[in-house]
Amino acid sequence: MDMGKQNALSHIEEKRDLICEVADKIWDYAELSLQETKSAALYCRVLEREGFAVERGVCGIPTAFAARFGALAPTVGILAEYDALSGLSQRGGATECKPLIGVGAGHGCGHNLLGAGALAAALGVKRWLEETGKPGTVVLFGCPGEEGGAAKAFMARDGLWKTLDAALTWHPEDCNEVVTGTCNSTIQVQYTFRGVASHAAGAPELGRSALDAVELMNIGVQFLREHMPSRARIHYAITDAGGRSANVVQPMARVLYMTRSNRVRDALALQARVDRIADGAALMTETRYERKFIDGTADTVSNRVLEDVLYRNFAALGVPQYSEEELAFAAAVRETYAGNDAAPGVGSAADAAYAAEVQRLRRESGHAMNDFLLPRYTGDAFNPGSTDVGDVSWLTPTARCHVAAWPNGCPGHSWQNVSCGATSIGHKAALHAGKVLCASVIDLFDDPSLLAAAREEFLRRTAEGYVCPIPPDAKPTISD
Repeated sequence: MDMGKQNALSHIEEKRDLICEVADKIWDYAELSLQETKSAALYCRVLEREGFAVERGVCGIPTAFAARFGALAPTVGILAEYDALSGLSQRGGATECKPLIGVGAGHGCGHNLLGAGALAAALGVKRWLEETGKPGTVVLFGCPGEEGGAAKAFMARDGLWKTLDAALTWHPEDCNEVVTGTCNSTIQVQYTFRGVASHAAGAPELGRSALDAVELMNIGVQFLREHMPSRARIHYAITDAGGRSANVVQPMARVLYMTRSNRVRDALALQARVDRIADGAALMTETRYERKFIDGTADTVSNRVLEDVLYRNFAALGVPQYSEEELAFAAAVRETYAGNDAAPGVGSAADAAYAAEVQRLRRESGHAMNDFLLPRYTGDAFNPGSTDVGDVSWLTPTARCHVAAWPNGCPGHSWQNVSCGATSIGHKAALHAGKVLCASVIDLFDDPSLLAAAREEFLRRTAEGYVCPIPPDAKPTISD
């Protein structure tokens, strides 16, 4: 590792207190998707103070931003997220479920760490550009609404990611690895049924129940499940059942649907079938409904060239190390959920031999925290979940890594994740991710052949073209 890269990584260490402070403040704010006003403002203030040119309200999204340093090509983006999840209030550093009084949301996906780690990377790259004088522009993108709102997909529709030579990001996880493979695309739509109120006993014949329509729609979708692709998923939540009085025929009820399939065109086709079921439910109940598009995301496109760059730097930097106190905390948290002995990593679900090797490494480690780097996996991994990073990956070469921020097998979107996100274990994950991303961006600036090879692979993998899940007239929104 040359002196320029070492200095950049040392700068991240110098900024440790700032990075951890940002992570903790975002954890405290716990703002929901597309409502991250305080979180976005904090990032913008910090980045401007650190010498970045900050653009607020990118692509018309109030809580999105772009912080730029440099003026020459190539341009590499680092993606930050900072939204929380509803219903996950939790005391930080606790080993049992302890919701905070008066707080309804929590960072159950660790986005307080994700954004802070991205910030760390941007600060390190800026220092390298300043000291070396070499060409290159780094842009830290503030991407709100990953949990519901899909800002990156709206930015993709507007062509933002085409301006980049590459994009890198990371995500907190239960292991240390470079991510590869694809995932499900998704479409999210809200249906508001409207009927006629009436006395449920005195004049039931005059009522037209919107709640009946929602229930019939749900039944219709249950029967659809037998006739959809095996990788597809459909989820729903009744967000308004129409009231709490059983003796009133409910005149309004609302349901939110999320439809997933591997490719966007398949998700759109499945979504059209869900729409027709809504038509049928309205017909059967003599109600009407309003359809509101919420968001959509595309599947991820792998880029082995960029993944190799990430892995080389990850291997060179090692993984976070933990104190006895931190390991004791992780061990206590591990006892609070099932599946804590599962083989981690994107490759383990796809390859039995790979999973066996990972389990061997876990046994050798002997800790609740996976304090080792998983072997490089290059097979065809598939994640049934979704992320709007997929939309970025269809428009520019993109790669991601995971850094351990909670114990092995810790369930996603859980109080355990929220608790870990406000600890020194979480801080170490953010700082280490920042170093891996920083070192990788420096390599891309320092060796033009890497970006050329990544672009060549990208063009080959995306030859069929990007199908955007966002309608031309849609605006970022949240469900009612």
